[in-house]
Amino acid sequence: MTNEQIENRFDLSSIKVILLDIGGVLLTNGWGHVARQAAAEAFKLDYAEMNKRHDLIFNIYEEGRVTLNDYLDTILFYEPRPFSKEDFRQCMFQQSKPLPIMLDWLIAWKAQRPHLRVFSLNNEPKELHQHRVDHFNLKRLYDGFVASCDVGLRKPDPKIFQMAVGIAGVQPHECLYIDDREVLVMAGRKTGLQAWQHQSVEATTAFLQTL
Repeated sequence: MTNEQIENRFDLSSIKVILLDIGGVLLTNGWGHVARQAAAEAFKLDYAEMNKRHDLIFNIYEEGRVTLNDYLDTILFYEPRPFSKEDFRQCMFQQSKPLPIMLDWLIAWKAQRPHLRVFSLNNEPKELHQHRVDHFNLKRLYDGFVASCDVGLRKPDPKIFQMAVGIAGVQPHECLYIDDREVLVMAGRKTGLQAWQHQSVEATTAFLQTL
């Protein structure tokens, strides 16, 4: 079901909290396919082999069960390399870029609505998540962060949505969840959240103006 099909079902008067994804909404995806491929090209790596190893460990890395050092040992440093872990780590972090408009727009928009609180609800590994929070000063927007690396759960697990609602101290229907991935938006709706799929700056900012 599209945003347009469910838009008239929103009860915007009840919204007290916004649960807002980071990658794909405010910033590029932290370590998605495009970022990994760019890093592989920069270091002249066999991307297929690196990606195969990535798939074996990334879920538990994103849940905070292993460290960045463990992750890098698995995907690259199982054999000698002509570069250091720190070199590769910096390259990983440099793949994160702000997407146009949304972050600054949301900061200004929220300033006019001091009664609304904003929490992240995102799947990200710990070191990368901390870099993104610090480097882009995301605390200007967010009142708190519910990240997979800290809670040991990943979207679309219903428990992470339930946990976010509990941390915010509200009822599910009092939360507006925004994500760019349809499958995750649908998962949020199944747990009782009001949910919006971010598909464009124009559509999302116009929708939020109705709050």
